[in-house]
Amino acid sequence: MSQTIVSPETVLHELADLWVATGKDGPTDAGAGVLKACSMTLIAVAEESEDAAGLGETLAALMPEHPARTILVRLTGPGEPVLSERVYAQCWMPFGQRRQICCEHIEIAASDASLPDLRSLLPPLAAPDLPVILWCRSARLFDAPDVGGLAGIVRKVIVDSAIQPDARAALARLAAMAGGEALLADLSWTQLTRWREIQSRIFENREYLARLPEVDTVRVAFAGAQPPVHAWYMGAWSVDALATAGVHARLSLEPDAALTGRALRVELAGKDFRMELERQEDRLITRVGDSSQCVSLPRPTDYMLMREELGIVRHDPVYERTLASAAKLAVSSST
Repeated sequence: MSQTIVSPETVLHELADLWVATGKDGPTDAGAGVLKACSMTLIAVAEESEDAAGLGETLAALMPEHPARTILVRLTGPGEPVLSERVYAQCWMPFGQRRQICCEHIEIAASDASLPDLRSLLPPLAAPDLPVILWCRSARLFDAPDVGGLAGIVRKVIVDSAIQPDARAALARLAAMAGGEALLADLSWTQLTRWREIQSRIFENREYLARLPEVDTVRVAFAGAQPPVHAWYMGAWSVDALATAGVHARLSLEPDAALTGRALRVELAGKDFRMELERQEDRLITRVGDSSQCVSLPRPTDYMLMREELGIVRHDPVYERTLASAAKLAVSSST
């Protein structure tokens, strides 16, 4: 991409020319051709140093299920003002069909000195009358998700608190963001969906449900020296779910040298009852008393997590309640 003066009119004109060229180059047989698809605008903000091929593959994989006008903003870092762009189409052909389906892709490179220019560039590039989703992958902009002056038009902001070194500060910031107009999602919470489903399903067993009042402690073991955000989420959700059932339990977060990466072990215990969930490679081991079960639990990819979050366009009261509880617990534990 070469340095140039970028305006919304220039980019939109290039998009129009792109579709004219795509239509001319496409097949003319009956039933063939090109169909433009768009259900939203997806703006992804990432550092230039991030794996470009991996991110591109993730965005391309999302398009068949969530077709979008994708705007990828790559942050090039300090230096002279630089703002450049290119447009292209991402296309695929559904199995058994002869017609291609294509989505618009806009890629913008911006230096830190050019970030203020995004305020006049990005809003007009959003597809008219469709929701705008912001996926902020930059740790530097975690505290400033209004990059490009998008606060007034973004329907949902998606972040991953795992990129933050200070989990307590990240939770405090997320709790403050949750009061804004846009919906908020954290991929560190999204990765726990399957865990929570399995843990809840255990207590569909009437025998285990009858033992639930015995629980007085929730223990969450994690890798590393300090509890990550998803450990706070899992602990807070478990304690809140028990409280809803009339059971009050104490939360304990403990490091475990046997765990690595983002692995967790969750235990609900009290008197003679004990339930434990632990990830081992791509499996989730469930132990209740003397019995155990193993289910497949593939490590979540950005594609899997984003596919889930792009399908949620309403408030998630469970997440919002868990976030508030986790932020309070993190603050109280540091005092």
